[in-house]
Amino acid sequence: MPEAYIVEAVRTAGGKRGGRLAGVHPVDLAAVTLDAVMERTGLEAEAVDDVVMGCVSQGGEQAMQVGRNAVLAAKRLGEGVPAVTIDRQCGSSQQAIQFAAQAVMSGTQDVVIAAGVESMSRVPMGSTAMLHMKEGLGHYKSPGLEEKYPGIQWSQFTGAQMIADKHRFSKEQLDAFALESHQKAIRATESGAFEKEIVGVPIETSEGEACHTVDEGIRFDATLEGIASVKLLSPDGKITAASASQICDGSSAVMVVSERALKEYGLTPLARIHNLTVTAGDPVIMLEEPLFATDRALERAGMRIEDIDLYEVNEAFAPVPLAWLKHTGADPDRLNVHGGAIALGHPLGASGTKLMATLVHALHRHGKKYGLQTMCEGGGVANVTIVEAL
Repeated sequence: MPEAYIVEAVRTAGGKRGGRLAGVHPVDLAAVTLDAVMERTGLEAEAVDDVVMGCVSQGGEQAMQVGRNAVLAAKRLGEGVPAVTIDRQCGSSQQAIQFAAQAVMSGTQDVVIAAGVESMSRVPMGSTAMLHMKEGLGHYKSPGLEEKYPGIQWSQFTGAQMIADKHRFSKEQLDAFALESHQKAIRATESGAFEKEIVGVPIETSEGEACHTVDEGIRFDATLEGIASVKLLSPDGKITAASASQICDGSSAVMVVSERALKEYGLTPLARIHNLTVTAGDPVIMLEEPLFATDRALERAGMRIEDIDLYEVNEAFAPVPLAWLKHTGADPDRLNVHGGAIALGHPLGASGTKLMATLVHALHRHGKKYGLQTMCEGGGVANVTIVEAL
């Protein structure tokens, strides 16, 4: 079977809700990373067969096919480059990578950009569903779903609480994990670990024009005492805003190509895509599926968890990566080595390609070979992607 290669992977630095990226239209934010992968590879627009854009809240400024609009807004692409926008919830742009790889591996396309964008400041999470319910235009939960799952409202927060209880994690364990996420992100930022993956975004500030290049959500003064003092999200729970991913604005992009494109355009691969897996399970606890998806991916790849050098497991809530570590027996020192969404933010539709950018560059920085990326997704779905650094 033909191989699929990653030749470039970039992301913007995360912006806090209402923060430094809040003034940037999501279409233009996505165009920044699309232009970056084109500039870094030196390809002309005519070489690109397709753009697959992940985005969760496809309403308002992210409506009307945000992927295609981003292509049209980009400086280095043009009207002749097609695009599609997809929603697999938090895994949207990880699925974009997998669709891009499948297109290349099938031989039907040679150069595909997988990307993602989410401006959670400008298009608030859940706003598309709430607008329709407010205006009496219907509810996402149909009579058929209600019959199968009576009285249950899909809630990632509830799922996270269920995981914490099922695996008997204490609040102290969750808080300690959150602090470690910030500490890793601080070390990565101060050591320059993000320099190759972050693309600067021109912004307007009260002091004039600037370039956004540092993840805004990192708490450089984070302490365990400060994290422990944050109010619980439910009176009988263990999770706080400090042990959950941060609402975030951002975009990211990964260029996936065939071996034929490598040779034709003289491209240098960063990684080879080794395995593509997606599974689904319990839609109520929902966030636990990465555990079982990882089992499936490793089995299909003929690998053991010990064969994987670095893991990126999205920190939607602290119980998720902790449960993943417990289930797989993975080495905690290989997990999210540059921090995760608790510190860096979780820009929903952009997080899949964002994590891949971090993973691929971390493999090269640390001289490692195999990386595994997974994330929990609404509805009890999970993607796993295994790559081999080249």
